[in-house]
Amino acid sequence: MQRYSRCSLACHSLAALILVAFGVVYLSRSEFMPYHAAAMGSDWVSVDGGTQQVLLALMRALGGACLGVAVLVGTLLWGPFRRGERWATLAIPMAGLLLCATSLYAQLGVALKTAASPPMLPVLVAGALLLVGLWLSWRWRRHHVPSSARSDSR
Repeated sequence: MQRYSRCSLACHSLAALILVAFGVVYLSRSEFMPYHAAAMGSDWVSVDGGTQQVLLALMRALGGACLGVAVLVGTLLWGPFRRGERWATLAIPMAGLLLCATSLYAQLGVALKTAASPPMLPVLVAGALLLVGLWLSWRWRRHHVPSSARSDSR
């Protein structure tokens, strides 16, 4: 692997680790997060049982999605990306960026409409790492493909 591809692999791997951390936290919680309490203006024990179950289900769905995308990214990095398959260089950031964008959208809604401060920084960092990884992958492709092949594709 060349320098650009190794750096891209590192960026995508770090983004996947952030997703794993989010996934583990959201799957392992037995009550909502502190920022959820701030958004609702209520502590966990004050929330009725049905609402608690719905909130935990939503948190677990997000946690599962984070772990699922992290496993997908890891699998694609380990196989097709390392083999230099072009489709994997796009599929990896697309999957992660879609999850980051929808999570950020939800978090922004909470931040703008309540007094809560959702953890947006890790989502932004993961998204930035995926974008940098994509850019590095494109650089790798540009330097990896012989110049005659590049001129043929124009």
